[in-house]
Amino acid sequence: MREHIKRTENKLHKFLFALQIVRVINNNGKNRLNIFSCNSWIVFSCSLFFVLVLGMAACTSTPTVPKPRGYLRDDFPAKTYHVFDSTGFPYRFDIPAYAKITEDKKAYGYEPYFVNMQMPRYNATLHISYKRVQHNLPVLLDDTYNFVYRHVIKADDITETPFINRKRKVYGVLYELGGDVASSVQFYVTDSSRNFLRGSLYFMATPNKDSLAPSIAFLTEDIAHLMQTVEWK
Repeated sequence: MREHIKRTENKLHKFLFALQIVRVINNNGKNRLNIFSCNSWIVFSCSLFFVLVLGMAACTSTPTVPKPRGYLRDDFPAKTYHVFDSTGFPYRFDIPAYAKITEDKKAYGYEPYFVNMQMPRYNATLHISYKRVQHNLPVLLDDTYNFVYRHVIKADDITETPFINRKRKVYGVLYELGGDVASSVQFYVTDSSRNFLRGSLYFMATPNKDSLAPSIAFLTEDIAHLMQTVEWK
């Protein structure tokens, strides 16, 4: 870079020197061309010097680097819970104060006790399905596993966290899926003999791990709390 600037300076000096010689010859010769007047010569010289300075600054300046895209930060409330315990339901558990439970009659393969835990503030829904275990626990576990790992194409990673509460006879797994996946958190809990509960979290937005990461982390705590407070009736 410095060699290039030095060569440019040398060429400029030679050019200016040649112009001075031409000016002297023209002033002393019989045919005075008067190409440059004194004022125009000064203006021209200053202009060339200014261009050279700009060129040197452009060569040594730091290139502009685009800033990464930013996302709005959500202010999350303190955690408070109340019990969801509907008459006739075979289970109960805690839900956060900002959530509401609605029956999910539009769910594919709907059965009684399918519900949605809706969280409008975060544009998110936890779809919860219930199955009665009838000597088919391996089938229910396989279905859950396949449902989770069908996201493996887009998932950066899948973390499994086992959960065991022998006192309440609640056993399960919390699945956390990294990357731009449709459902970033899923779980199941069962007593292995009669009851099987499964859930999957969805956002009504295009999957984007960067913009959704704070909300996913916040709601994952609620899902883990739900698993810890499940009771069979």
